[in-house]
Amino acid sequence: MLLTVVWIAVAVLAVVVLGALAYGVLGAAGRVRREVAAFEREVRPLLTEAQATAARAAEVQRPS
Repeated sequence: MLLTVVWIAVAVLAVVVLGALAYGVLGAAGRVRREVAAFEREVRPLLTEAQATAARAAEVQRPS
């Protein structure tokens, strides 16, 4: 009987620990997604400007 109670307690503790780990991992994944989206919003204008500059440079270097 005592062994059954111990095993139930171990199982409950394992479920709680795994749930806490999953909650932490999913929370971290959400934060990473938000950071990546914010980074893309900040970098998008620079990328557009760099592409325009590269296009102008290619046009200038093209022999006439």
